[in-house]
Amino acid sequence: MLGGELERRKSCSDKDGSFMRRDSSGGWSIESTENLKSLNYENISPTASCAPAPKSLRVFVGTWNVGGRAPHEGLNLNDWLLNTPSPADLYVLGFQEIVPLNAGNVLGTEDKGPANKWLHLIRQCLNASSSPNNPRVTPNNTNAHDKPRVSFSDLLAVESEIEPVRWSTSTNNSISSSSCSSEEELAGSGSGSTCQGGRYVFVASKQMVGVFLCVWVREELMRHITSVKVSCVGRGIMGYMGNKGSISVSMTLQKTTFCFVCTHLASGEKNGDEVRRNSDVVEILKKTKFLRSRRISRIAALSPETILEHDKIIWLGDLNYRLASNCTDTNDLLEKNDWKALLEKDQLRIEQRAGRIFAGWKEGAIYFPPTYKYIEDSDTYAANSGKSKEKRRTPAWCDRILWRGNGINQMWYVRGESRFSDHRPVHSLFSVQLEDHDNYRHKPTTNPAPKTMSKTENNSNSNGINASKGKVQLEEMLLVARTQSCLQASRF
Repeated sequence: MLGGELERRKSCSDKDGSFMRRDSSGGWSIESTENLKSLNYENISPTASCAPAPKSLRVFVGTWNVGGRAPHEGLNLNDWLLNTPSPADLYVLGFQEIVPLNAGNVLGTEDKGPANKWLHLIRQCLNASSSPNNPRVTPNNTNAHDKPRVSFSDLLAVESEIEPVRWSTSTNNSISSSSCSSEEELAGSGSGSTCQGGRYVFVASKQMVGVFLCVWVREELMRHITSVKVSCVGRGIMGYMGNKGSISVSMTLQKTTFCFVCTHLASGEKNGDEVRRNSDVVEILKKTKFLRSRRISRIAALSPETILEHDKIIWLGDLNYRLASNCTDTNDLLEKNDWKALLEKDQLRIEQRAGRIFAGWKEGAIYFPPTYKYIEDSDTYAANSGKSKEKRRTPAWCDRILWRGNGINQMWYVRGESRFSDHRPVHSLFSVQLEDHDNYRHKPTTNPAPKTMSKTENNSNSNGINASKGKVQLEEMLLVARTQSCLQASRF
């Protein structure tokens, strides 16, 4: 590692896709990485290195608004993660309201405790069948999430002239199949967790206040994954705070570029609230940037910079679209389980048919009941509750999964039945054909169009220094608004 140090810091929204870089004089909390090894994918394990390159993948995508509740040790995720016709090669799991959306969590230091617990339970669930004898390790036993973090107020100390973030270029070290990746520990899953003998290994995770996204892959496929990047866009309070917004993960698997976008859009069921959600989608597409570093190879320099430039894109989350306000026969249709008639009133489908949002995107047929809003620990919709303390909400399909790109076939689109929160979890299984082109080619996009690089900029990117195959900026990468904007935001 260059300098033997990596930075750990608080998330922030990336207004214009610029980097918040480390202050050379200090200011960020520094953590020694002498015990962390850089990745060499050729040596993950003898089995993995001999595995043939796949031509298609089964991709599991799940989304769940957990209502600010931290999971307990006995929470069973099988209904959500294992309830598919066949196991997946890649798991993409998005959460909303992973912490309560109160002022302390929105403005203060990010609470990593619940995320650590979810990662522990996910690993335990995915690897249970292949590693039944793995020791049970409680996330509370680790102090990973107790290390100091930087809050919005701390950003006031950041100077405008700062040095670039440096990533390891060492290729001498490698990790074995029985060792947890350094990125996993940096992502905050906790040093106490284990992936020894695990069938699925951790690729990346990122938290922005209540939004959380993590990606897992079958171990033998890990060596084929490169160019992992993360971008966050805040769309909450004042239009940029992280209580609403998106986390996007970009990665390349062999020659195919993937983008997974986990979102929590504007809430509300009043007439016109769907316009705010439409605006969130437009801004996320416009402001999400996966910046190309000067320290990477020429091929990597051609990696996608925007969401729509990727080969395969999957959008998941609590999109918060409701039933149209003029739907007066909701209860009658609910009692009849007439989902087809109710979906005619679904705002997302109305807006999409009108061409106002998600043009060119697809969503599978919905054959399950609305996923929101339930009374916790029950099968009763809050709209039918006689309790005054419960917020009455018209049932709606808030939790959705959409996709864009060729060679993506949806095999499964259902909801789970966990009563853990006021939302039901939703998941989908996709069969994805991998691309066979030699180099990345820009994809045609719809508005907003990606920025076209000038000849000077393109030459600059092409002359970058070759870096190792080690994955880059995961949890430790902070994509934020230009420095001055973030400094001003911290004053609120």
